[in-house]
Amino acid sequence: MHHRTIALLDRALHGQIVVSCQPVDNGPMDRDEIVVALAAAAAAGGAGGVRIEGATRVAAVRAALKLPVIGIVKRELDDSPVRITPWLSDVDDLASAGADVIAVDATARPRPADLPALLARIKSHSALAMADCSNVDEALKAEAMGFDIVGTTLSGYVGGVVPAAPDLEFIRAIAGRVRRVMAEGRFNTPEQAAAAVEAGAWAVTVGTAITRTEVVTGWFANALTDGAPR
Repeated sequence: MHHRTIALLDRALHGQIVVSCQPVDNGPMDRDEIVVALAAAAAAGGAGGVRIEGATRVAAVRAALKLPVIGIVKRELDDSPVRITPWLSDVDDLASAGADVIAVDATARPRPADLPALLARIKSHSALAMADCSNVDEALKAEAMGFDIVGTTLSGYVGGVVPAAPDLEFIRAIAGRVRRVMAEGRFNTPEQAAAAVEAGAWAVTVGTAITRTEVVTGWFANALTDGAPR
């Protein structure tokens, strides 16, 4: 399986938007062919790469597009709060499907497979590794461990009330200490994405605001009824 080198990824993604093409679960757009269409539309709009859930969909997007693909698998486990690529077999499946980058939950929470094992398995496939983190300590540990990309993906999603705004302070705190900071999580406007790069992000992932039609429609609908988008 051919995967992009980190040098190629730097050229493709540095300063660019990555579009996370993950429709609302069980919604009308939650179909393989629609995910491929969303990814193709993102490419047409200028995205540098896409983030795709599930090996089947990674393979379908890989066959249709030349853009870098960040692959994940989401699971709901009974014995762990970790949802993003928790199993070593998930890494194998994503690599076989053609993911250039494989992202895993890198939070300090109980998990089925520890981070060094997940990282080693990703590297064994010659894929690139991304750590989805929730705080500065996790991000710095992932960087020291050898992850190629460190994301702010899980900031605000490991307990308590989810903030409305993206975590720009997180980006500022690790910029310069982490080689490739992927800003991710609640970047819902072009202005917020630009602010992430200004704060030191290497690239910015946008999902909901582009590919979750139901949620964005809800923002507008709520604005008309109570004046406050959710």
